[in-house]
Amino acid sequence: MSAVLVVSLGGCVTKPPPRPRAEVSVAAPTKADVWQHVASAPDADRIARIGTAWSEALADARAHGLGDEVRHEGRLLVASAALARPAPTPGSYSCRLVEVGSTSRKKAAFERFKPFFCYVEVEGDLLTIVKQTGSQRPAGRLWEDDASTRLVYLGSLALGNEEQPKAYGEDPTRDMAGVVERVAPFVWRLVIPYPRSGARLAVFELTPVAEQPK
Repeated sequence: MSAVLVVSLGGCVTKPPPRPRAEVSVAAPTKADVWQHVASAPDADRIARIGTAWSEALADARAHGLGDEVRHEGRLLVASAALARPAPTPGSYSCRLVEVGSTSRKKAAFERFKPFFCYVEVEGDLLTIVKQTGSQRPAGRLWEDDASTRLVYLGSLALGNEEQPKAYGEDPTRDMAGVVERVAPFVWRLVIPYPRSGARLAVFELTPVAEQPK
C-alpha cells in the first residue's frame, strides 16, 4: 500500500510555470540622435547653447550702442524668426556675414562683411552649403533635427588656395557647427554660435540668385 501511495502522490506533482522572457525594446534613433553621433562634444554643446548665444550677442551689441545696427537687419537678427520648411533650395546664393557680440575687447560688438557667393547642392541624402569665393570658405552638410524649423550644419573651413575643405572632424580647429533656418520668403540664415572669430554669434544671410557666378 505504501508503495502505491508514493507513486500516486508523485503523479500529482505539477511543474512550475515557465519564467517570462525578458523583452528589450530599442527605440528608433531620433533625427537629433543622428547628427549628434556625427558632431563633436564641443560642437554639440555650442548648438545646445544657441539660445544663450543669441541673448548674449544681442545684449552685448546693444550695450555698445549698436541697437540701431541690429534693428536695421530686421528678421535676420530676430532670434525667434525661424519659419517652417527650413531646407534651402539647391542653387547659387548671394551670401553675407554679420557678426554680433564679442568675447574680447579687441573684437567689435557688431560687424558687417562684404557679400560673397555660396552654393547649395544635394549630396546623397543631404544638402550641402559651400562658400565659393574668399580666403576663408566654409563648407558643410545639413542634417535634419527634431526641431522642425531648423537644420543642423556641421562643416569645415578651407583656407587660401586649398581646393577642398577638410572633412568635418579631420581638423577640430577648422570645424564649424550651427543651424540653418528660413526667416522670410526666399531668405535663409546660417547661425554659428560662438565662432572662432571671437564673436558671440556669426549669422550668414543666404538669398538665391538667378545664375551661378563664373
